[in-house]
Amino acid sequence: MPEGDTIHRAARRLQALVGQRLSVDAPHPRARAERIAERIDGRVLESVEALGKNLLFRFEGGIVLRSHLRLSGRWTVTPLGGPRAGTPWLVLRGERAEGVLWNGPVLELHTRSIARLGPDILERPPRFDTMLERMRRADETRWFGETLLDQSVVAGIGNMWLAEALWGVQLSPWRRLRDVSDGDRRRALESAAELMRASVDDARRVGHRVYRRAGRPCPRCGARIRSWGQGDDNRMTYWCPGCQAGDDPPRV
Repeated sequence: MPEGDTIHRAARRLQALVGQRLSVDAPHPRARAERIAERIDGRVLESVEALGKNLLFRFEGGIVLRSHLRLSGRWTVTPLGGPRAGTPWLVLRGERAEGVLWNGPVLELHTRSIARLGPDILERPPRFDTMLERMRRADETRWFGETLLDQSVVAGIGNMWLAEALWGVQLSPWRRLRDVSDGDRRRALESAAELMRASVDDARRVGHRVYRRAGRPCPRCGARIRSWGQGDDNRMTYWCPGCQAGDDPPRV
């Protein structure tokens, strides 16, 4: 699933359409069924904002379009009228460029689901104190890694940056939240924010230290990196048992 840094980069590219009156159509049958294009066609796009893993398009007249990419969606920005292969979900045509949504399963003309989100890890500056307060109200029996993936606690972190951030500060995703101090919680959040901001500001691909490297030696201590599903969604977690001490994951 695209994580917060990917969404912020998409929002940055889509700024090319802000301030313009857009021509909009929905080539994909499922997108047409929602009749979204008809509501925003011919309106001025006032802003594009990334919030966690969501993109918010604000149009004149108070209309807000929410896009969530789930596992396979992506937004591209290309010159107006350029060649295209396939059937996109939505096309936003401006004066010189067009924003194209591919495989975008979540398109809504409301923001009800946004209200439950925690602070965006990529805000400038991040609201770490608010994130920590939300952690204090969270279920303390949950794993720390699972808590960091909870978008109602902090928005934008996904599996990849969870793994890399916790490795960076030598904290295990397999510690109960109650066993992680406020100081360690903050260090984990600061690590995620630093890595993800670097990804947004410098789009060069960064090598992974633990993510998708199960069975390989840890670049810090040499122990074998492990992976295991975590949380109700069984999302794969990667960590080094040598330098990220914690409980063993449940084997049930």
